[in-house]
Amino acid sequence: MTNLKKAITLLVVLISFVEYSNAQEIELNKYKFGEGVSFSGKDRNYKMEISGYLQPYTESKKYLDNDDATLYNRMRMRRARLNFSGSSKKEKISYRLQLDLTGGGEGDDSMGSLIFDAWIGYDLTKRIKLTFGQKATSTDNRELGMRSNTLQLVERSPISGAFASIREFGFFAESSYKISKQSYIKPEFAITNGDGINVFRKDHGGLKYGGRIDYLPFGLFNNFGQYRQADIERELTPKFIIGATYSYNVGISDRRGSQSGTILYLDAQNKELLPDYVKHGVDFLFKYRGFSLLGEYIKASARVPSGITQRVKVDGTIAIDFEDANNNPIPIENYIKGRMMIGEGYNLQSGYVFKNLISIDGRISYFKPETNSFLNNGTYYNRSNYYTLGFTKYLARNYGAKIQLDCTYINAKSGSNDINGNLIKGDEFLTRLITTISF
Repeated sequence: MTNLKKAITLLVVLISFVEYSNAQEIELNKYKFGEGVSFSGKDRNYKMEISGYLQPYTESKKYLDNDDATLYNRMRMRRARLNFSGSSKKEKISYRLQLDLTGGGEGDDSMGSLIFDAWIGYDLTKRIKLTFGQKATSTDNRELGMRSNTLQLVERSPISGAFASIREFGFFAESSYKISKQSYIKPEFAITNGDGINVFRKDHGGLKYGGRIDYLPFGLFNNFGQYRQADIERELTPKFIIGATYSYNVGISDRRGSQSGTILYLDAQNKELLPDYVKHGVDFLFKYRGFSLLGEYIKASARVPSGITQRVKVDGTIAIDFEDANNNPIPIENYIKGRMMIGEGYNLQSGYVFKNLISIDGRISYFKPETNSFLNNGTYYNRSNYYTLGFTKYLARNYGAKIQLDCTYINAKSGSNDINGNLIKGDEFLTRLITTISF
């Protein structure tokens, strides 16, 4: 999408917002540090909120047991988000528009984008909500449903970076049922484009179908705690949620269904023919009196149709050769899987927020890729274990402002490269620092 189209889209949205606001005669309701400012109509039917946050970031990477003594440093504005949301009780409508002002996205390989969330929801019943637009999908692991300014550690886990599609465009349905005095069950379903965020070009492949089902045996979390990581609320009673996800993406055109049109294949008639991507997982979150524990498991696999005979190169030309890194011919299925994020992994992280608002957190992440998988790529992956220890100082009893430092020890397997493509002999050590200011 060009910058002009982005500007026109944003202008239309803002004009519509202003016109609707004038019709409702909204007035300032309250401002809460870290949560934003809220407005409401005089009849209290309409409510609107504006919030956002900034996250300046720096990191330093060192390759261990290597001839290279260089510290590779990087500084940037990691996130700069602005969020508009609102609802109308009488009309049973809600909406959200979230803008990313850095153009960097959630992952380092994400396409630059202005619009992150852009959806409108309708409460079909008291228990069922339907949503159309672009938003975080329930078929990702639990961590992806948690806001970036509430993360326990500086960054999301490498498991999220490897398997998540982050945001998608389509239809979403979510519901909540109270099945006993305290327990709830929450099913969610989604039919999306399966091509990730901001797809305004040609649609490749088919749709993505999936869902999630969550179970809360001890009641709901306080202050949306299931969508936030550290237990800054200090839950007075144990809170627990466990869930399972499944998705089937018909014909993906990249490594995991997060971008559109980056990897394409053809059949003998020069018609597009793409592999399917299947993903499932289980995850849970526990919180109690400042302690939190998050666990996630994901497995992804590919189904490659037998009719693929050609591939589209980066420059747009067509090739019939399917070769490994040494230019040796390999089976077409192995070649295709070698460019996809397939395999399994888990993430386990825990932490404790002390009453003085200092938090100590830790995380272990593990990858087990298939024999043919891009997770074996020496430059970007080919790392099996990640061990992270982090420290956070919250400047208020909420997520409004905090300073975070974490250190990660990474086991690099044989054949791994540094950022310049040179083979490394040992492991890696990564230090990251981030400051969050929410408003």
